[in-house]
Amino acid sequence: MTTIVVVRKGGTAVIAADSLTTFGTTRLAPAYDRHPQKITTYGDSFLGVAGSAAHQLVLENLLVRTPNLGFHGKAAIYDSFRKLHPLLKDEAFLNPKEEEDDPYESSQMTVMIANPSGIFAVYSMREVFEFDRFWAIGSGRDFALGAMYTIYEKTPTVAAIAEAGVLAGAEFDTGTAAPITVHEVTLK
Repeated sequence: MTTIVVVRKGGTAVIAADSLTTFGTTRLAPAYDRHPQKITTYGDSFLGVAGSAAHQLVLENLLVRTPNLGFHGKAAIYDSFRKLHPLLKDEAFLNPKEEEDDPYESSQMTVMIANPSGIFAVYSMREVFEFDRFWAIGSGRDFALGAMYTIYEKTPTVAAIAEAGVLAGAEFDTGTAAPITVHEVTLK
C-alpha cells in the first residue's frame, strides 16, 4: 500500500512518495517509523518500490551489493532487473510464482525510477515502461493519476504536480499518508 509518482515536464523530472507503511490492517505511521522514506538512491537514480514492505529493504540491500547496474533507458533497466532477479530468488528467498500460466517468473514488485534520462516503471515480470508526462503506482495510483492529469497542463512546477498526485492518494487511499518525499532531477 502506497502512492509513488513520477512526473516529467520541461527539463525536470520528479519522483515523490508517501511515507505510510501498512501490515494488513495495521498502519505504521511515519511518526513511529525511524525510516519511513520509500525512495532509494542508486548513483544519480531514484527508485521507489511498491508491494510488500519487505521489498524496500531487500532492494536497498541488493543495490548496495551489486555494482555496475544501469538505470538509464529501458534496455539498461531491463538488464539490471534481469541481473537482480536471480539474486532476489537465491539470496532474498523471493517466491517468483504468481499465476500458474504466467510466461515468466515474477519479481513480485513494481518500481518507479527517475533519473537524468527520464521517468520509468518496472513491473513484476521485468516489463519496463518509459513515460513522457507522469505515472503512478501503488494502491493510491488511480487517485494520483486523476489529480496529476487535472493539473499537469496548468501547473508549471513539476514538484507541485507530483505532490498533488501523492496528496490525492493520501486523501482517498487508506494505504497512503503524508508526509511526502520528493526528489527532483535535471533531465539530459
